[in-house]
Amino acid sequence: MGSLGSRFQSPFQEPEEAAEGGSISRKHGCDCKKRKRSAQCDCDSDPEEDDGVLDMPRRKKLKTTSKYIYQTLFLNGENSDICICALGQEWNLHKVYLCQSGYFSSMFSGSWKESNMMEINLEIPDQNIDTEALQVAFGSLYRDDVLIKPSRVVSILAAACMLQLDGLIQQCGETMKENISAKTVCGYYACSSIYGLDSVMKKCLEWLLNNLMTHQNVELMKELGAEVMELLIQSSDLFVMQVEMDVYTALKKWMFLQLNPSWDGPIKQLLADADAWLCKRRTDLCEREPFLNTEEGTQFCSVFKCVRLQYIINDLASARILERDNILPNDWLTQVYKNQWFAMLRTEFDNDNGPQEPNKDEFEQSSMRCGRKLTKDGDYCWRWTGFNFGFDLLVTYTNRFIVFKRNTLSQPCGGAVSLQLRRHLAYRLRLASFDTRGKLICSRSTGYQLLTLEKDQEYVVMNLDSRLLSFPLYVCCNFLYTSPQSDHKSDSLELESSARGLS
Repeated sequence: MGSLGSRFQSPFQEPEEAAEGGSISRKHGCDCKKRKRSAQCDCDSDPEEDDGVLDMPRRKKLKTTSKYIYQTLFLNGENSDICICALGQEWNLHKVYLCQSGYFSSMFSGSWKESNMMEINLEIPDQNIDTEALQVAFGSLYRDDVLIKPSRVVSILAAACMLQLDGLIQQCGETMKENISAKTVCGYYACSSIYGLDSVMKKCLEWLLNNLMTHQNVELMKELGAEVMELLIQSSDLFVMQVEMDVYTALKKWMFLQLNPSWDGPIKQLLADADAWLCKRRTDLCEREPFLNTEEGTQFCSVFKCVRLQYIINDLASARILERDNILPNDWLTQVYKNQWFAMLRTEFDNDNGPQEPNKDEFEQSSMRCGRKLTKDGDYCWRWTGFNFGFDLLVTYTNRFIVFKRNTLSQPCGGAVSLQLRRHLAYRLRLASFDTRGKLICSRSTGYQLLTLEKDQEYVVMNLDSRLLSFPLYVCCNFLYTSPQSDHKSDSLELESSARGLS
């Protein structure tokens, strides 16, 4: 209490006065009278007020119990009653703290031989676990907080899962979700799959859906396995830049890197080298068989099946590239051409003027995916290429508004556009901007919507708050222009068409 007493004493006495004691006070009386006072002197205060001052708490930073326990018991190993040996290292620990771990709690409370042993040798079957990870995991039992480096989180998570440390597992998960980037996302996804962290897996997939095409990265493409790539390509949430043909192009580059992992060059050179490699195979090996039908290419079939080919063959230049590359089996393309031809016939002869009833499942599976990057604020107007069953849709960004317009007047030829009075479409529009690590800064979405447009009608899709805008701004849209058709209706159409031909 000496220091605390000095703290109360110092405001009322100078250092010399404190040394001489009370005689100085009797000689001079109240020292407060020597100077002007704007408040009542403490010497004149009532006893109740003195008690109030004494009751007021004073902050004093002490060495916390947690730090003392960590230093004395864990680091120094004082009063240890058990020694844990693993990976060539020993830890002098305490059973009462180890029992916080589900692993040790079961070991000590059951009829296991280790329950009475003073030294336990741990077998570490998981190669992700090292001594540093064990040091952090054991230390977490002796302290309130743990500092986890993003570069070490996988090893620490592995140790935490082995020792069944739920709190540390949760903290590892939060660390991973906060530090997802092109360098970490594949490793984090793989380990969260192994150790059952579903929320981390979901966060990694969200990051990949947003960044796979908006921020293409060579090293990331090399790391992505077929299983993860399949999940990304089949999703309607994939943030596509430009059109579906660009999804196919991205897959072609990814496949080339998977088969040529030593390739090293700038991202701008990647497509040219992938095309040259495919051409060389066709020329040198006289390979006429589609690449996915070969022994080397069959491993990529499941991924390429997720490409929405119906939105590639509706553009002449893209269709020619598909034929030239000779990657896809002929029967895949034949079926797609057939389906698209019947869809065009429905819009021409059955007056199919687009989806009018909500059908989110069909939308998720079959909608056209397209996107655009707006590098800075300004006025933009564009259309996505391809024949969309006579629906020429213009998209405008101006004055923080995004507007859809059905264009019917300015067309290069009369048969290029539908002149039906009303056309329907299903759509979803999303906006996003990202930081340098690909993390979302801001995002907006219209959600799933149905829209009816008359000839040359405009519709404001989104009104943006300038305070939330950050450039470059990425625009991603999903569209469905034709009504979903069941197999039964498709068969009926084929029979009806055949009957008309015979007549």
